[in-house]
Amino acid sequence: MSIRTATDYIEDVAPGSGVLPPRAWYASSDAASLSLNGRWRFRLSATADAEDDSFAEPGFDAGNWAEVPVPGHWVLQGHGSPVYTNVHYPFPVDPPRVPTENPTGDHLRVFDLPEDWPPDDAAVLRFDGVESCARVWLNGTDLGEFKGSRLPHEFAVGHLLRPAGNVLAVRVHQWSAGSYLEDQDQWWLPGIFRDVTLLHRPAGGVLDFFVHASYDHVRGEGTLKVDSDVEGRVTVPALGVDVSTGEPVTVPVEPWTAETPTLYDGVLATEGERVPLRIGFRTVALEDGLIKVNGKPLLLKGVNRHEWHPEKGRALDSETMREDVLLMKRHNINAVRTSHYPPHPAFLGLCDELGLWVVDECDLETHGFVEQAWRDNPVDDDRWTPALLDRAARMVERDKNHPSVILWSLGNEAGTGRGLTAMAEWIHGRDTSRLVHYEGDINCRDTDVYSRMYAYHGEVERIGRRLDGGDHKRRELPFFLCEYGHAMGNGPGGIADYQRLFETHDRLQGGFIWEWIDHGIRDERYGFAYGGDFGEELHDGNFVCDGLLFPDRTPSPGLVEYQKVIEPVRFESDGADGTVRVRNMYDFVDLSALAFEWSCQVDGETLESGPLSVPVLAPGESAVVKLPQPPPDARGGETQWTVRALLAADTAWGAQGHTVAWGQFRVWARPAVRVAPSAAPVPGDGRITLGPASFDARTGALRTIGGVDVTGLHLDVWRAPTDNDMGAEWQSDVRYGQLWRELGLHRMRHRLDAVEAGDDALTVRTRVAPAAREMGLATVYRWTSDGTRLNLTVSVAPRGNWTVPLPRLGIRLGLPGSVNRVRWFGGGPGEAYPDTTSASLLGRWDSTVDELQTPYVRPQENGARADVRWAEIGGLRIEGDPEFWFSARRWTNEQLDAAAHLTDLTPGDTVWVNLDHGQHGIGSQSCGPGPLPRYFLWAAPAEFSFVFSETG
Repeated sequence: MSIRTATDYIEDVAPGSGVLPPRAWYASSDAASLSLNGRWRFRLSATADAEDDSFAEPGFDAGNWAEVPVPGHWVLQGHGSPVYTNVHYPFPVDPPRVPTENPTGDHLRVFDLPEDWPPDDAAVLRFDGVESCARVWLNGTDLGEFKGSRLPHEFAVGHLLRPAGNVLAVRVHQWSAGSYLEDQDQWWLPGIFRDVTLLHRPAGGVLDFFVHASYDHVRGEGTLKVDSDVEGRVTVPALGVDVSTGEPVTVPVEPWTAETPTLYDGVLATEGERVPLRIGFRTVALEDGLIKVNGKPLLLKGVNRHEWHPEKGRALDSETMREDVLLMKRHNINAVRTSHYPPHPAFLGLCDELGLWVVDECDLETHGFVEQAWRDNPVDDDRWTPALLDRAARMVERDKNHPSVILWSLGNEAGTGRGLTAMAEWIHGRDTSRLVHYEGDINCRDTDVYSRMYAYHGEVERIGRRLDGGDHKRRELPFFLCEYGHAMGNGPGGIADYQRLFETHDRLQGGFIWEWIDHGIRDERYGFAYGGDFGEELHDGNFVCDGLLFPDRTPSPGLVEYQKVIEPVRFESDGADGTVRVRNMYDFVDLSALAFEWSCQVDGETLESGPLSVPVLAPGESAVVKLPQPPPDARGGETQWTVRALLAADTAWGAQGHTVAWGQFRVWARPAVRVAPSAAPVPGDGRITLGPASFDARTGALRTIGGVDVTGLHLDVWRAPTDNDMGAEWQSDVRYGQLWRELGLHRMRHRLDAVEAGDDALTVRTRVAPAAREMGLATVYRWTSDGTRLNLTVSVAPRGNWTVPLPRLGIRLGLPGSVNRVRWFGGGPGEAYPDTTSASLLGRWDSTVDELQTPYVRPQENGARADVRWAEIGGLRIEGDPEFWFSARRWTNEQLDAAAHLTDLTPGDTVWVNLDHGQHGIGSQSCGPGPLPRYFLWAAPAEFSFVFSETG
């Protein structure tokens, strides 16, 4: 016979007890409220039963307890440590049991009611987010307990309140039965991390309500009906609406879309309360096999967004949430999937206001059960169904009045089962105005859309052509990638290739990049810490750093690339007839909010610029626009047009002049780089002089060019593998980053075969190969000069059986550590690689060596500038034939490879410069496909040249 204990609720599969039914989240115009955020007393125990509940009694002395801010996570406030896992549960899998070692935080807050607090006894206490299980007392009375970390829970407390000295006690357990439902690829961070609020509920006040605001795109009319638990009236002054709750009214309106987020201010007034409404009229439908809003199909240009702050974890403030939405809008993002839980409700209000399509995802993931072939998965166990339904209801009821929410998602990576079917049936029954999503429902039994993660380009194209197999129902449904373009470290690559597919096939309605932000934790030792940096015995390393933003919200090159790939205006030209085709890629708006301009560059310098007259094009329309004649002095250099679409006026999310889209088109090609050999090699005193350069007579190594010292010039094929080079352990595809290291490409040896001083050239013959392998690269360096400039032609011929592509192919050389400034004519301002060049803008750029580095949380190959014609660094000018990739750093590629954190990188006394003829593509193989074959850098015969001269 088992004995029940006071902590049995922790392992109970039920969602909780004592809480009120879920309802819409809103702020009242006139009902009193009291924020209980702030400094709370705190005590941490190692187990759930280490302390009794006497701390909840009035008069308990907690003077020797610590203090923590609420909202917050105690493991980020000096009490214990965070834990990161992707799939694995950080505790034994024995549902619903959890370890005895269960960190438990007792929180205590004493508060007084404001003097003007209403004297009646109607009030509720609301918790917007507590991880993972909380038990609550007010003035010594046990209110109950709840699970569902990222969902709201309320208790009726009015009858317990006192004018002064109220004692609110909350016991929070890190692990509970609910933890099995929250395995969501993030830091496990216990605590009260969202707002705690006391809300007065006046007699006759609003309880719950549902705003139904549809739009008829044919008639241009909206129909409004507000269902309310308490009868009242709904007024919308701008529309002349004044009707009873439950009564529909149809009026002409401007619709809500992510591109035109028109909101009408209204009021729901009952006998005892007024609640402001922000109403957006829109209709979501599944029509013609497509997701349509207001009669038009969508193309989702989205991101997955975990909530994150590098110091506060998931305890976000309103300024941070607004910053996220503004960054998304400014980078052309139009949609967000709230991976993998409902966000703070204020975030959805910002999406309503500023305009983002939202896939609102339930607080559910059981991914760790995949390790046991989904045996005992809670979503296929009837005992857990009430908890699943509770989570679905708390999401839907809280967020149902947000026009930005167009799809409900049942959760993420939870396998399949009866519980998910029950959730889908409940949601479909409760809300017919939105569609239901779940990626794991491969046969679309319970969902309205077909969704996948990380499908390869070829498979996505087959799906677009409806050649993907499956049952008839699935083939007739719209498709989007709920996750793709894994933005871990350097990357993602290949997203432009995905976008071309999305725009080619109607069935493909876009996707959501994984993910928005790196979850690095700010740390004095590491800069930003990731999994394993806190001594976790089980962790998934830097897999938690896979975002388009660095932890401090600095945009990564991946975000800049995505901004360009998904820009809503497309410029197309063959560059020959002086015209450009302008195409409107928006779904709903014309181009009247944009101004257009042209500029003409010669050798990267702008000679002339001016406004460009573009018709007001409707969505999907295009027009051919004539460009002016290039200026007369443009001939003789590399000439190009640059065309931009800019905001014509300030908007809610961007300033006038913000660049929305741009395009570049060549007019006249770059003149060839030629150095006529006229100087002969001159031996003497252990050196060979050739024009402005000197070489070691024995080895043929370059020593100086004029007054510039040069060291270590040699063929280089190694790059510090990116996260995408290394791939993921579970992938069956070849992971070239590992093969490169196994083959020894990081420790190539250079054998000198000959140094030949001819009449007009110095030739150095070498073989470059890894130890223990038979394959290598026969490499010839041929130096010539016209007396002033120095030309190097590198010829490379593979030897042996090369079965892998090369990481890079080019030369590396060292310059004095005092080198700082860099100028170049080529792609910029940021880095680019073969499949991440969309945002590389051809021009003249200026930087420091340090600014060239991209600060990925885990150091790796970074900072290459593409299509470089010439670069100037350390007194040298380097021209390429053909164009080249340029990078410079204060450490070697090998030192970069050895670093685990940015703080491991120490500048040396040499600046190492890479001049690359080729780079291997980036891809997305950290959790997806590698580079497409056309971006592979196979070992093949190659020849490339560089011209060196002093800058004067």
